[in-house]
Amino acid sequence: MYKVSKDEAIKLLKQMMEIRKFEDKIMELLAKNIAEGGSHLYAGMEATGVGAISALRPDDYITSTHRGHGHAIAKDGDLKALMAEILGKKTGVCKGKGGSLHLADLSKGNLGANGIVGGSLGIATGAGLSIKLQKQDRVVVCFFGDGATNNGIFFECLNMASLWKLPVIYLCENNKYGMSVSVERASSVVDLTKKALAFDMPSESVDGQDVIAVKEIVSKWVNHARKGKGPSFIVSNTYRYYGHSRSDPRVYRTKEEEKFWKERDPIVLFSNKMMEEGILKENEIKEIDRETDKEIEEATEYAINSPLPDPEDLYTDLYV
Repeated sequence: MYKVSKDEAIKLLKQMMEIRKFEDKIMELLAKNIAEGGSHLYAGMEATGVGAISALRPDDYITSTHRGHGHAIAKDGDLKALMAEILGKKTGVCKGKGGSLHLADLSKGNLGANGIVGGSLGIATGAGLSIKLQKQDRVVVCFFGDGATNNGIFFECLNMASLWKLPVIYLCENNKYGMSVSVERASSVVDLTKKALAFDMPSESVDGQDVIAVKEIVSKWVNHARKGKGPSFIVSNTYRYYGHSRSDPRVYRTKEEEKFWKERDPIVLFSNKMMEEGILKENEIKEIDRETDKEIEEATEYAINSPLPDPEDLYTDLYV
């Protein structure tokens, strides 16, 4: 059983709190029309992103999804620059040109979010091939949702990665719904780990609300990939608290279901476990909570007061 140190416990808890408060703040800014456009929030799923990315080195890569704020924060993204990007400001991590759906930070190994379901799969597989051709020992964690496992690109990429033994960990964040459609209604195979069997790829599932369990299982397959043994497929069972996006009232979910999952809140579960094991004290957890409150408020103020991009910047940073 993995034993977490105090310093690591503080980092894991702080990142999960940052993500939760960041997403709550985004919802508040959307309601006030300070933030505009679509935004898909990660609240409730924090343990999956934080646990998985904590198993990586700084020079490893991730590819993200339309629900990418949490991944960006867990990959040590700057809160001020991320908030500014979502508000479309010049000081944003993509200079205000990416917005919520296209957060990326190559300096952190975050190859980017994107608005295409399954889009992360092709990017990650290509990055994995690049690593292999350059004879590096980096790995890629590819995040995607349960809905993406029904897309053709999922099967194509897993086949290529398995055939070429690419260093990619394919991590499905199974939050039970693709927009409003439950996985039971969308997939003939409800145990999504079985989908990797066609490619002779090792697969496992994990409790996506347990940050240490996620870290352990991702660490296992990261080590596997670094040794040149090829890809793996992990299904992290988790739950999003908000609707699919701002316009989703969640009428397809029962109050009982939502109550069940909120009783398994990843931040509460981890906090309680750390107190029970004597790793963190209650007053230390409260201090982390206060500190993250302050960080989010500072990031919000910075973003709101930042300038918009200059019109002449429209055609910069283009590849074609």
